Amino acid sequence: MSGGSRAGRGVVAAPGSVAALVDDLAIILGGGAFLPREALIEARELVAALYDVPRFWPEANAHVQVEAEMWPRARAAAEKRARGAPLAYAVGRASFRHLTLDVDERVLIPRPETELLVDLVLDRAGEATGLAVDVGTGSGAIALALACEGAFDEVLGTDLSLDALAVANANAQMLRARGALRARLTLAHGSLLAPLEAGGRQARVIVSNPPYIAFEESRELPRDVRDWEPPVALFSAGQGLDVSARLVRDACDVLVSGGLLALEVDARRASLVAECAARDARYRDVGVHLDLTGRERFVLAVRR
Repeated sequence: MSGGSRAGRGVVAAPGSVAALVDDLAIILGGGAFLPREALIEARELVAALYDVPRFWPEANAHVQVEAEMWPRARAAAEKRARGAPLAYAVGRASFRHLTLDVDERVLIPRPETELLVDLVLDRAGEATGLAVDVGTGSGAIALALACEGAFDEVLGTDLSLDALAVANANAQMLRARGALRARLTLAHGSLLAPLEAGGRQARVIVSNPPYIAFEESRELPRDVRDWEPPVALFSAGQGLDVSARLVRDACDVLVSGGLLALEVDARRASLVAECAARDARYRDVGVHLDLTGRERFVLAVRR
């Protein structure tokens, strides 16, 4: 297959152009696990992700000349993708709501489902101020979205992983430099709510996308998740319920009256997490909410 036919235009791609870069990356990807047609699609997606533009951009701008420094970066991303890395890890960034965040194997890749969790929190919180806490912040996706879009005075992101906090801090610094943060954003090292409890502080909102996959379910995961994403962000003991149950139990000690607890959960266990909250007399208005595919994905509860 010629470079021109790979670009799908019937002409030879101009040297140094976006089309030529797509051709080059498709050859690299085709040497991995991708068939020729798949390799072409992946190559275009890689270029779009590296430039942080829509997927159609590489085809619509095939003639545009690629700056010299982009070429080795793109080839390195294609080589990593050919080895099976998720696209976000290959290019080192992921989109989340209105943000483009740096990500790598130290943190979970932000998912569209979690964007809806932020929507639920913002809708319930309204113009509420005070402190919002993102437990297990990872890349900082939830915390940064709340700090950019909410009315909170402060957003605190906690994580047990110092590696994850390094990624979150880099993303926070980037957004601070752009003046995008409306709230003060702080990061703290510690397990779950320990950093908040140690400071004797109370929160208006506690939100988390905690690990909720049972260890024995690991083989059911796609390989690009199981082999690349950090286990500490994926797996929980107790059939996947331990971390969520601990958050339900401990959040009441640090939530203000009327404060919101919002959790992303495994769709297969949403009712169990909701029951855990409903059995605790300190909560009211316990509810299960659906994700964009109609699965039970979120549990919300209010502190009495």
